[in-house]
Amino acid sequence: MTSNDGATLDFRSDTVTRPDETMRRAMASAEVADNVIDVDPTIRALEERAAAVLGMPAALWTPSGTMANLIALSVHLQRGDRFLAPKGAHVLNNELGTAAWLAGGMPEPLEHDAGPGRPTPETLSAAIGARGGPYYALRTTLLCLENTHNAAGGAVTPPHEHAQLLSTARQAGLRVHLDGARIWHAATALGLPPAALTVGVDTVSACFSKGLGAPVGSVVAGSVNFVERARRMRQMLGGGVRQGGILAAAGLVALDRIADLEQDHEKSRRLAAGLVELGWEVNAPETNILLARVADISVTLESLRALGVLALPMAGKVRFITHRDLSLDDIDEALRRIKAGGHP
Repeated sequence: MTSNDGATLDFRSDTVTRPDETMRRAMASAEVADNVIDVDPTIRALEERAAAVLGMPAALWTPSGTMANLIALSVHLQRGDRFLAPKGAHVLNNELGTAAWLAGGMPEPLEHDAGPGRPTPETLSAAIGARGGPYYALRTTLLCLENTHNAAGGAVTPPHEHAQLLSTARQAGLRVHLDGARIWHAATALGLPPAALTVGVDTVSACFSKGLGAPVGSVVAGSVNFVERARRMRQMLGGGVRQGGILAAAGLVALDRIADLEQDHEKSRRLAAGLVELGWEVNAPETNILLARVADISVTLESLRALGVLALPMAGKVRFITHRDLSLDDIDEALRRIKAGGHP
């Protein structure tokens, strides 16, 4: 889609995309059934395909990524267990404290000393600490990773670093959950299948509405036993969607579009290069997320809005996210407007 000169250019998220006609037709013609009483056939098809793509034995459809993560943490944690996650992780900062409130976990952030969004094995090991201790000591039982790491600018964890963190966690007896909301972007950036980035984890979540164009839906994947327990937890949380095949059909179309994400990465690189030329301080984007350091976030966001360019705050910076509903021409138009507006 190419915007005209007066249209609003929305960089707030890759969740603002709208289903195209192909996806809408698939949704309209989806075979459905009551997914609580029986199993909706289209949801089943999506779960089976998503599990295969993610390299996991089984998967469960959920209405949202936050629910997917909460289900995983609720299954993995007992009340009062401590879990570790990279600083700024979505499960720490953007899920309303449900990891503590509902899953019962005590969160602790890990510094990014290996690069954006990535702790070193040494930092992880130090945070885990010695095993044992008195009965009243916290038990560290879970590591939550995030790939890509949203608040670190869509940062990618490569397989060798993932393997080192997994090894450290396993040696200490920890389970591992991967928040893979944008695992499709990480895989695209690395030129690898998504399953290459899930090796060794107990569970992984992944989202169809971030970048792939679906209006709603995620999965949480793991062992067959985990999915059986996760299905009960989903019902407890109100996720018992009935004829959900209408939504799952969009997820099936979305999985056909993973390769398209490279275009969004190209748009992000183009936007970053243009902003640097205009004097902005931005990260070099690895995927489709761009963070810009500005003097005053609120003033900058309001000024951009006046120019018809929408963005959001993230991690003390201004966040731009490119997506399938923005064209390369839209990127150039956004840069033209920002230049004309005298920013930064």
